[in-house]
Parts: sequence; structure tokens; C-alpha cells
Amino acid sequence: MITGTIKSQIDKIWESFWTGGISNPLTVIEQITYLLFAKRLDELHTLRENKANTLGQPIESPVFGDDQQALRWSRFKDYESKELFEHFRDKVFPFIKEYGGKESTYGRFMNDAVFVIPTPNLLERVVKMLNDLPMEDRDTKGDIYEYMLSKIASAGRNGQFRTPRHIIKMMVEMLAPGPKDVIADPACGTCGFLVAAGEYLRETHPDIMHDTVKRQHFNQDMFHGCDFDNSMLRIGAMNMTLHGVENPNITGIDALSQEAGTIREKYSMILANPPFKGSLDHEAVAKDLLQVTDTKKTELLFLALFLKQLKPGGRCACIVPDGVLFGSSKAHKAIRQSIVEGHKLDGVVSMPSGVFKPYAGVSTAILLFTRTDSGGTDDVWFYDMQADGFSLDDKRDSITANDIPDLLTRWKARDAKADTDRSAKAFMVPKAEIAEQGYDLSINRYKEVAYEAAEYDPPLMILDQLDALEQEIQSNLAELRRMVG
Repeated sequence: MITGTIKSQIDKIWESFWTGGISNPLTVIEQITYLLFAKRLDELHTLRENKANTLGQPIESPVFGDDQQALRWSRFKDYESKELFEHFRDKVFPFIKEYGGKESTYGRFMNDAVFVIPTPNLLERVVKMLNDLPMEDRDTKGDIYEYMLSKIASAGRNGQFRTPRHIIKMMVEMLAPGPKDVIADPACGTCGFLVAAGEYLRETHPDIMHDTVKRQHFNQDMFHGCDFDNSMLRIGAMNMTLHGVENPNITGIDALSQEAGTIREKYSMILANPPFKGSLDHEAVAKDLLQVTDTKKTELLFLALFLKQLKPGGRCACIVPDGVLFGSSKAHKAIRQSIVEGHKLDGVVSMPSGVFKPYAGVSTAILLFTRTDSGGTDDVWFYDMQADGFSLDDKRDSITANDIPDLLTRWKARDAKADTDRSAKAFMVPKAEIAEQGYDLSINRYKEVAYEAAEYDPPLMILDQLDALEQEIQSNLAELRRMVG
């Protein structure tokens, strides 16, 4: 977690943009990201340069040529404001726009990128502040960028792109990706899930960066994202690059559309928080999704999409609004029945409604399932999350109450024979019972609430006590009257 000091530094950077005339949070984060990207490219070149010097060999894949050294952050960061502004606008920015070539993931989304910092003084101030941020450590760098991305949600409609980082990390740990997985988020936004999966793999499988084949898979073939907002795609692509993934497969397309209908049975893992609302052109939706659930509700269509995009044996963890769990429409029941009967529903995590505050108060849950095409649901694991380590009001302050460590422990040790206590936070429910309940997946349908027996005095005794109190009150009032009379 980043400290209050670093948060204060970032807030000052943000404030500088606002006072400098740039108030749209998306524009601010884009401009900051261009600068961070320029800084990151210099760091990458320095790493390769140091390795080459140590081995006494030429630099492998240098970022900057001999005639491009002036484009490095370390060379231009101390320029005077006017020279810095003209140099970045006319030379550095065009360089980072074309980095990797126009056919690279990054290059495809940079075509319409625009440098809009309006004055030399603002650029000089922001460059200095960014240079002072402690971003040598990859984890700190990731935390800083995530904190910046969290500010996007204040732009109202853009809040859909922000999922709390600790919830993302929890979902990644529940699925536990491995070095051979092919991981996707069909509504990727800023690529938070893909970044977290990459960080998890670096921590749990450190050899992935040292084995040539595994590293190639990690950088080129493992991560897939899809979104139709070009600004978010640009930020997401740079977010992945800043987190050390060289060429993720990020596509600018509506994942639900007929155009995306060729992306089927491709992934071994999907992590997602798809949009719950929004306009939808029903006629443009892929026909095979409508065959699973004929609806205009995006949350249901995305569940159908996940089942189609997963390879047999592929696993999914996705966030859904509570209505998906118990909705009574034909489409709601159809998708739940499809997952429970046609595939393998592994778990349902009920989350408190404040998880997405202050941006949304909707109650949500996490569905975890495996595509099998042949059933396999025997018992479903339910967990009743009451706290996530933060207050459930708009402030979302850090608190000690946190069910996530317990959830992860119980998830890894789940056992249908042992997890039978319906009054506990975690328990298993047989598929047959879920089928009897119309495939209702809301935890309250199955959880047993323990009521404590309370003993009360007999009614006549209570009335006698009230009489005694009344007499005492009248006596005290009479005494007061005597005192004031």
C-alpha cells in the first residue's frame, strides 16, 4: 500500500492539472500516463544497458538508438520549461506514440493520442513531481498507478472501469493462475484484472521471467483484453506495459457483438467485472449468446459470453449484481441453470453493498465456475463476506474487520463433507437443493440464522414494575412542587 505522503504527492500532481485547465479525469490520467511511459522506457533501456555492460555484449533490443539518446527521460527531465515543452511535444511524444510500431498492441491505440498539456510551466512542474515519486520498486509503481486510476471513477459514467484492487487480487488468488494459462478480461477497462494476474504469476512462479518459453508466453500470448472505449484501451495498454507485460493482446471491440463472435473456446481463465448497465444494440449481439439467454441485460449476456470464450476445463471468476443470483425472469433462470446443470458452479461469494462505494452502492457477488459442457456441479461453496478491510460508507477508510484472509483460507480448504454448518460464514449446498429452489443462488436462501432465545419477565410482573416506576415519578414530582412552592 502506498503511504499518505505519496498519496499527497499524487494529489498535488492532480491538482496541478486542474489549476492548469485540465479537469477531465480521463484526460489527466492519459497525460500522466504518457509521461510515466516515457520514464518507463528510459528505465527499460537502462536495465538492458546495464546487462549488456555486465556481459560485455551489445545491448539486446535497445529502446533508444544512438541518435535518440536525447529522448530519454533522464536526459530531458531537467530542461528549462520552454525547452522541455517543445522537446517533449515535438520529439518525445511522437516517439512514444510510435513505440513498438503501429501494429503492436500499444501502437494501435496511440493513433489518436494527443498531447494536450497547455503550458511549459505545467509540464515542467508535473515532470519534476513525477520524477520525485519513488517508483523504482515495481509494486510501489503499481500501487501509485492504481491510486491514479482510482480517480477516474470520479468522472461518473467512467466508474464502471474501476474495481477495488483488493477485490481483484482476492479473485485472482482464488483462481490461482499458472504459467500455461491464457487469461482474458472481455470488459478490461484499465486492465486491472490482467495486471493483478501478471503480478500474482511473478510472485508465485518467479521462474516465468527466467525461462525463455514461459517468458515469451507471458509477454505475447497470455493476456487478452477487450473493450470498446479507446481512451480506456490506451490507458490499459500502457498500464500493462508499465507492469512489465510487453505485448498484451488488447482489442478495441464490443465483446458481445457479432463482430467478436470468432473469439470462442480460446481462454483457460476469465477474470472480469462486466458492466451491469448501459445501452445495448440487441440486433448487434452475437447470435450464439442469445441462444444461451435471450435478453438485453448485459450482465446475463456476459455470463453467456464467458461460457463461450472459455476452453472446456477453463475457469471463470466474475462480479455480478445480486439480481443475477435470484432474478425470476426466464433469462435469469436459464443462465443459472446452464451454469449449474451444463457446467460446474464452484462457488458464490456474497459481498457487502459498500464494496463499490463511493461510486456505486449496488449489492454484488462473485461467481466462480468451470466450463465442462457435461455438468459436474455436485456441491456449491457459499461465503458470506461481511467486511473487506474498509469501512462500507463513502469514505472507505481502512479498518481491522476483514473477511478476505478467512475467505481465501476456507476456499482452498473447502470440503463438502466438512462444510455443512449453514450458520457459518462458509458452507456447501448440494446441487439437488439448488435445483429445487429454482436455481436461486442468493446466500440468504440457504444460510441459517442462529437466533438466541430471550427470556422475559411475565407480563403481570412487568406491569407491576411500570406501576412502581409511575408511583416513583409522581412522588418525585410532588416533592418538586413542594420545593418550588
